Amino acid sequence: MSTDRHIIPFGGLRPQERRVHPIIQYVLDATGKRRVRVCIIATAGADYHERYRNALPPERCWVTHLALFGRTVDDITEFLCDQDLIYVGGGNTLSMLSVWRAHGVDAALRAAWEAGVVLTGGSAGSLAWFECGTTDSYNLDRLEGLHDGLGFLPGSHCPHYDGESQRRPLYHQLIAAGLPAGIAIDDDAAVHYVGIGIVEAVSARTGASAYHVERGADGQVMETELETRSLV
Repeated sequence: MSTDRHIIPFGGLRPQERRVHPIIQYVLDATGKRRVRVCIIATAGADYHERYRNALPPERCWVTHLALFGRTVDDITEFLCDQDLIYVGGGNTLSMLSVWRAHGVDAALRAAWEAGVVLTGGSAGSLAWFECGTTDSYNLDRLEGLHDGLGFLPGSHCPHYDGESQRRPLYHQLIAAGLPAGIAIDDDAAVHYVGIGIVEAVSARTGASAYHVERGADGQVMETELETRSLV
């Protein structure tokens, strides 16, 4: 496996008529493998992983799941470093990060990333890789800032940018108040990082994209759409 460090966060995935969502196909292709060893980590959803397993093409994937609420894996670092792709599901980011840190998954994920395992995920599985961002972890009815992400990728992040009405205005408000500049991603779009640099943004739906959001010298928030390649 290449030791390039790949992270591919996506904003969220809407239902599609295609059997395999184009974003899922994209992250599988990013491993460079015809058959891909995929580990699902669904901690944010209390280990419920079947929805993610069902989204993966069985003819192309060997799928495992790292359970932490009924843990059976002794050496998590060895287990994760033996994968080609780690797919982190959505749910409560705050709770997920707390459980990860208690079990040492944060350090294990960094080791896997540095070993060349591709990291991906949407929603909580997108936000986790950054320093900070927007979350509904504290209250499902009200978004707030989250400030203790893993920090593998610098800056802030907002998933579901076009998928939830509170996301864009809150992200702009937080950026204006001093949250680090960062990347917002619509549902059905993804951003591919190699190391900590963006190599491309991709989209599986007309109008879905990704954006760099920052606070200008005049205090105004500036949103710049990334050049986005269509997958469909």
